[in-house]
Amino acid sequence: MHLFSENLAVEISSYYRNLALGHGVVPKVFTLVNAEGDQYLFFIDDLPMGSDDEKNQFLAYIVQAHEAVCYARGTLVIVEKNQQFIEFAVIDRDDTDAIVCSAELTRDMDDKPISLSEFDKTLVKKGSIIFGGLFEPVQLSEEKVEDFESLWLEMKSKILHRSMGL
Repeated sequence: MHLFSENLAVEISSYYRNLALGHGVVPKVFTLVNAEGDQYLFFIDDLPMGSDDEKNQFLAYIVQAHEAVCYARGTLVIVEKNQQFIEFAVIDRDDTDAIVCSAELTRDMDDKPISLSEFDKTLVKKGSIIFGGLFEPVQLSEEKVEDFESLWLEMKSKILHRSMGL
């Protein structure tokens, strides 16, 4: 597993802890890191697309266009109103396993997040994760590629970009 993958798991855990407890929000997050250590992070719900299929095509396009070595995707999972979890998975390009992290979120009577357990990390087969195949080549029309390139250029100024360089 790439060093960036391990670091990404730790970082996303902290990021979600800050978002949930510090700001009271748990967005759907996507982040990728390329071989140079450039990291891009944005909220999936901010993508101006209606269908999950189109969002997944865009994410696969971004992963491949930026030659990502790993990516992570996270969300809030609600089992019942009083049983909620923040879960994310880190997918490594060159590893058959992925890191899946989960932490239980507790809310008060006003539905405000008040505590988050430590994230449990588990290794699972990459193929068992619904969105684990973003490294697989995606066939897109020239028009769709142009749309995705244009959207990415538009988004870049609004998303978190930093270097995890060694």
